[in-house]
Amino acid sequence: MKKSVVLGSLLCAAALLSTSCGGKKEGAKAGGKDASKKLVVWSFTDELEGMINDFYKPAHPDMTVEYSMTPTDQFPNKLDPVLQSGSGTPDVFALENAFVRKYIESDLLLPLDDVYAEVKGKMADYPMKIGSYNGHVYGMAWQVCPGALFYRRSLAKKYLGTDDPAKVQEYVKDLDTFLKTAKLLSDKSNGKCDIVSSTGDMFMPYKGARKSPWVVNDKLVIDPAMEKYMDMCKILHDNNWEGRVAQWSEGWFAGMKGSLKDEKGNPIEVFSYLLPTWGLHYVLKQNAPDTAGDWAMCAGPANYYWGGTWIAAYKGTKNPNAAKEMIKYLATDDAFLESYAKASGDTVGNLNVQNKLKDTFADPYLAGQNHYAEFCEMAKGIDGSLIQGSDQQIEALFTEATAAYANGEKTKEQALKDFKDQVSSTMGY
Repeated sequence: MKKSVVLGSLLCAAALLSTSCGGKKEGAKAGGKDASKKLVVWSFTDELEGMINDFYKPAHPDMTVEYSMTPTDQFPNKLDPVLQSGSGTPDVFALENAFVRKYIESDLLLPLDDVYAEVKGKMADYPMKIGSYNGHVYGMAWQVCPGALFYRRSLAKKYLGTDDPAKVQEYVKDLDTFLKTAKLLSDKSNGKCDIVSSTGDMFMPYKGARKSPWVVNDKLVIDPAMEKYMDMCKILHDNNWEGRVAQWSEGWFAGMKGSLKDEKGNPIEVFSYLLPTWGLHYVLKQNAPDTAGDWAMCAGPANYYWGGTWIAAYKGTKNPNAAKEMIKYLATDDAFLESYAKASGDTVGNLNVQNKLKDTFADPYLAGQNHYAEFCEMAKGIDGSLIQGSDQQIEALFTEATAAYANGEKTKEQALKDFKDQVSSTMGY
């Protein structure tokens, strides 16, 4: 198989892992005695550090944890060399959604099949599919990250006549209706209200609407939903129905606060942001605190997810039992995840905990709306089977092609041809 995102040398790793490249794997096996009571843990997020310090360590006082955090964009570059050499590897490590499948597909992780067999009845489906490959489980997530549409209540009342989530959902219920509402908002506001500040917000919903992955039988596949995404970006851009700013830019955040301006300095109202679970707590609340109470949430135009963290273990760990126990505790334990969900507001992937807590939340930032119950329901419709290790590289190239088309730099046909050529030349698909 052509897997350029998974370094070829990853598959021919340390002698601890195999007799020879392509030979029988002989990683450490659970069931025997661990070498020590110490686990080395690497992560790209301080979330995991807090979970370990505040919950895991008190519940496992006999264990010592050496924790190291590296920024997300640098994390794979730190992890890859040690997995290649088999020297200096962590026992347990976190994997971000953008690159999780690269490692799940690498054949260098400790199988977690026995852990999953104990807990499968209470775990959400899509994260387990993402963490599984060739019939084995290699990574487990403590959370689900379904995406939704967050909108300004004041703008919904002003232009749609209602801020009720069920009624607003009818205006954004699918991708075609979403575009019609973009025009409606522009017409009613005399061009002052854009449905989104960036077309980039729509990428994940369209990706979620796909029926096929990017690569099938080592050949690139462009699902019709992604071509529709290109068309949508062009329509929004040409009609000035979006704020013409990039995600994560100063202008994108300004739209949340109600202070976005167009190229001429005129104020622009931004109706909505398409964000996942963590977007509420770590994007909207942190960057637009003064707008609290003026937001609501509905499912939006398509089932999608965005982000998430999986926990995995190195196949050659000298402490496989302790590694599995840590992963089992952090990703599946009922008592821990209930406490963690209450403390953080995170939407956990444990269905027992979801069902126990989902009717008890009311968020003041959303004017008292229960976002938790909505997220739990949305997670049921997510398909985790389309995610592949090559996605990150392919999608970066597709985003460039889409921008070139939307901005009028290339025709759609030329943008797609260039995209296909780039994927072929750099990745072999």
